[in-house]
Amino acid sequence: MNPLFVITKREFLGYFTTPIAWIFLIVFVIFSAVLTFYAGDFFVRNQADMQSFFTFQPWLYVLMIPAISMRLWAEERHQGTIELLMTLPFSTTQLVLGKFLASLSFMALALFLTIPVWITINYLGEPDNGVIIVSYLASFLIAGTFLSVGSCVSAMTKNQIISFIISMALCMLLMFIGSDALMNLFAPVVTEKVLKILQSFSFLMHFASLIRGVLDFRDILFFISCSGLFLFATVIVLDHKKAV
Repeated sequence: MNPLFVITKREFLGYFTTPIAWIFLIVFVIFSAVLTFYAGDFFVRNQADMQSFFTFQPWLYVLMIPAISMRLWAEERHQGTIELLMTLPFSTTQLVLGKFLASLSFMALALFLTIPVWITINYLGEPDNGVIIVSYLASFLIAGTFLSVGSCVSAMTKNQIISFIISMALCMLLMFIGSDALMNLFAPVVTEKVLKILQSFSFLMHFASLIRGVLDFRDILFFISCSGLFLFATVIVLDHKKAV
């Protein structure tokens, strides 16, 4: 059997050994619906779309995804099981990818459970479902990137609370890269070329492009590359800690 599948299955099923996973899923779906229909002024705008749903999604991830990623490695360190895990006939890369894919599958399940919101909006009007499908892809991609950030941070500490706080802070920082506020702050001290480079790393810019329904593979590659970078960093951190 494929080692990656074995690890992913073990970790994914592990989420449901405690009530925390079910609580997370329920809270995620409720918050998504509330933000869509009430905070997003859905009924005031009188327009059948899921723009408000996806606009709030990254900010919801900033708060909730660290709660999932904090246990990826910190829990193994805290319980002292990471040494046993590292002696199994799996490479560090396979372990990192397996845990990441399990957490990503869990977030995919959370997104899937929001489909009733999509169905409701189709019942109330005639939204552009093509845009919604691309937006779901964008949401899945940014969730994966935040999970990879959390994985890297979790590998650095055995304290889940510290992992949660640092992951949330880093995800928040990534959200503000390329923002007008940050650009105005750097404008007096850097060149216009540097500002454009900073803007090209804007998570919100790439995400906003996708949720408009523009399927630009540069935006997709951006999120995949960022996820790959943080997962590679996770492997480096774990190999370093294993060596010392």
